[in-house]
Amino acid sequence: MSYGSGGYNPYQPAGAGYSDGYSAPPGAYPPQNAQVSPEAQRWFSMVDRDRSGKINSEELQRALVNGRGEHFSDTSCKLMISMFDNDASGTIDVYEFEKLYNYINQWLQVFKTYDQDNSGHIDENELSQAFIQMGFRFSPEFIQFLVKKSDPQNRKEVSVDQFIVVCVQIQRFTEAFRQRDTQQNGVITIGFEDFLTVALGCSV
Repeated sequence: MSYGSGGYNPYQPAGAGYSDGYSAPPGAYPPQNAQVSPEAQRWFSMVDRDRSGKINSEELQRALVNGRGEHFSDTSCKLMISMFDNDASGTIDVYEFEKLYNYINQWLQVFKTYDQDNSGHIDENELSQAFIQMGFRFSPEFIQFLVKKSDPQNRKEVSVDQFIVVCVQIQRFTEAFRQRDTQQNGVITIGFEDFLTVALGCSV
């Protein structure tokens, strides 16, 4: 299940409808199906090394490799598990995994659109263009902040697992913001405790 080698296929079409900047990202709410696709079932069996019928972040981390040949970060794998861990058990079953599988594939489609040399990373300008595709027009200063936050080694680039972390965090904050933006004008007034609730609730 590696991004750099193109081993994680098929790439699903990234959804549309992001013009208001509030829409859910592609794959965040994939349809629930009673039947698991053969491809998702095959990947689940590969990831579920202890044959428990559940996978945790450690098993997921061992299965995912970014374009640099490095395993996805611990943070990104825990975040991805938590996205679909409905019972807060720290694990997901095959049905929850299928949603995660679709989710990853669709984010990879967005990422790969801008990672044209298949290097496994994108720069500031490419990250900005990716967000524009998803309906977010961020300032250059904010994009620089995101890259610096994601890349402590200061290589001024974002790997695919870092990209997923940033996108999910932005999704979570966007949903929290939208709930409070009753006028839909992009401005909210928020109390201190409510702010802390949002910040702590959206943190990985």
